[in-house]
Amino acid sequence: MSGPRGAVVFDADETLVDLRPAVTGALVAVLDEMRRRTPAAAAVALADLEGDWGAVFGALSAAPVQEIRRAALARSLARAGLEADLDEFAALFFARRYALSRPFPDVLPALAALRPHHMLGFATNGNSRAERCGLAGQFAFEVYAHEGGVPKKPAPEFFTAVVAASGLPAARIVHVGDSPEHDVAAAQRAGLRAVWLNRAGLPRPRGLEPDAEVSTLAGLSTVLTTVANANA
Repeated sequence: MSGPRGAVVFDADETLVDLRPAVTGALVAVLDEMRRRTPAAAAVALADLEGDWGAVFGALSAAPVQEIRRAALARSLARAGLEADLDEFAALFFARRYALSRPFPDVLPALAALRPHHMLGFATNGNSRAERCGLAGQFAFEVYAHEGGVPKKPAPEFFTAVVAASGLPAARIVHVGDSPEHDVAAAQRAGLRAVWLNRAGLPRPRGLEPDAEVSTLAGLSTVLTTVANANA
């Protein structure tokens, strides 16, 4: 992987994009507007809105993330009799979510260091469009679940789309991400190599064998050289 023909493909949320503050800020904006519109929302807490995502996610996990978010917002709005205003609140949520979406501090320097020697890709299940999260123009290709018939990770077809977008053999692609199952195990099953980005220092799940593990994207180029040598 030391030459310019190899690809490094990144997951988006919690890998490149610091998603949690953006989502929290968007939910705060939704809750403030709910309370402005009706006294019934006074009894609704931010924790309720956060919990509504988990309450609907299981049944809709294979659906587009925007659809899951709308279902969660519908549940939240029903708490205050505002479900008829879903479209307005969804627009408010997404506008605020994107306005607050930023890459982690280590991201842009890491991409700049990698770009001279690697093709860079962006591949996500979620709503984080590269151009709306401070990452416009950073990648040679982008793959989004539910566009062009691409299913979500960990489906093997997702990684088939990544391979096709890169134009390279799967073995010359390293996938980097925070999810042990979606970004590491699934990528490896599809023939890619995988680096687990473990920002929180979590214990490694039993059976997980990433090609490398890092806690930050700083120095990723060195790690990639090690991965390439180990698989040469």
